[in-house]
Amino acid sequence: MASEKSTVDTVCTKVYTREEVAKHTDKDDLWLIINRKVYDVSKFNSHPGGEEILIEQGGQDSTEPFEDIGHSSDARELMETFKIGELAEEEEGNEAICKLNHLPDGDSSSGSWRSWLIPIVLGVLATLVYRYFIKAH
Repeated sequence: MASEKSTVDTVCTKVYTREEVAKHTDKDDLWLIINRKVYDVSKFNSHPGGEEILIEQGGQDSTEPFEDIGHSSDARELMETFKIGELAEEEEGNEAICKLNHLPDGDSSSGSWRSWLIPIVLGVLATLVYRYFIKAH
């Protein structure tokens, strides 16, 4: 009987404290916390809002400003390429509460127009049916 080898891939995530993140506020060494994840955005020089926005948020928790803007799913995907770790568990506090107040990851703007799409289409169809079939007779 042949023995099968099983391989297990282990993914380790570096854990940072707020104090560690707070040390990285320079344009060439810029870290942010968003949704308990730590990002090194030092090399991200194509932010649509300008690099000043990133520098202003450097070294601190930027969850609320990030979520308030309503970033697209493309922006959220791009953001993952800059992730370097997560916030340490003992650093929990207002973050757990803030996360409950925000929409889940994804494009929050696309969900709002989609919720109106079906009623609008149904309204147009009802109007057409009324005009051409009921009113015509």
